[in-house]
Amino acid sequence: MSLDLQTVVDSLNTNLPDSVLDVKTFRGETTLIIDKKRVREVCSHLKNDFGFKFIADITAVDYLGVKIPRFEVVYHVHRFGPSFDDNVRIRLKTELPEEEPRIDSVVPVWSGANWLEREVYDMFGIVFLGHPDLRRILMPEDYEPHPLRKDFDVRDREASKRSFKRALEEGSE
Repeated sequence: MSLDLQTVVDSLNTNLPDSVLDVKTFRGETTLIIDKKRVREVCSHLKNDFGFKFIADITAVDYLGVKIPRFEVVYHVHRFGPSFDDNVRIRLKTELPEEEPRIDSVVPVWSGANWLEREVYDMFGIVFLGHPDLRRILMPEDYEPHPLRKDFDVRDREASKRSFKRALEEGSE
C-alpha cells in the first residue's frame, strides 16, 4: 500500500510544529518547504518514522536578484516500497539568507549526504554545520570563489591562476 503524503505532512505538523512552512504539489511531485532550523529533525522523522532511508540528492539554487532569501537548499529523499508503485519521493526545500548561508548537516541522518553536502559547499559556499569533513570536493582547496553562484564571473581567471601557481610552487618543492 502506497504511503499517503498527507499522513506524512500531518505527522510532521503534529510532532514538529511549525517545521513545515508550505506544501506544494506540481505534476505529481510533492515539495515541502521546511524551516531551516528544523531540517535535521524533519529528516530524522522522515527516515525513522516513514522509512525514507535514501537521500537521492542535495543541491542548491541561487536566486540572486530574483528573490529574497537568496539561496535554497533542496533535498530529494526516497522511500522504497514493497513494489515499484509504492516507492515515494519527496523534495524538501529550505531557504537561506545571503548573509548567513548556513544550515545543519544531515550526514548524521544519512551518511550518503556527506559528499552531496560537500559539493553544495564547494559550488555555492553553503556551510553545513556539524558536517564531519566539510571541504571542497571538486575545486582545489585554495580556490576562493564558488562557481555556481550567480555572481561568479567566468571571465575572471585570477582565482584559477593563483590556485594553479600555488600548485606549481608546491610541486616544485
